[in-house]
Amino acid sequence: MTVAVAHKVSRTAHLVLREAGREASLRGTGLAVIEIIESIDLDIADAHRRGLVDEVEKVLGEAGITGVPVEVHLATGEDDISDAVLALAKQAEAEVLVIGARRRTPVGKFLLGSFTQAIILDAEIPVLVVKGD
Repeated sequence: MTVAVAHKVSRTAHLVLREAGREASLRGTGLAVIEIIESIDLDIADAHRRGLVDEVEKVLGEAGITGVPVEVHLATGEDDISDAVLALAKQAEAEVLVIGARRRTPVGKFLLGSFTQAIILDAEIPVLVVKGD
């Protein structure tokens, strides 16, 4: 089992990664970092994975979280992003999924739908939502 975290480059990404790392440390398990990208070229995907592992290890180190193995899972965003995240979390055998959420207006929620809402409603595992700006 592992802790999965949906990663997206944003102002609150470090906060979400830190909380996911804490959760993995508390559970004594690894961290599966899930990221949905536009396309996957094998050379670029390997470089992207290495860069993402470096970023996660830096964030965890700054938070004093050590000994958490990190594995990166990439997929393309051609399909529904929430479905892709949930599929990768299942593939990683995650016991919990950590996601970030940002504040939105009621009109924004109505017009745009909600990745966070879709994840929470469709997930078969517990979801930890980290609130950002």
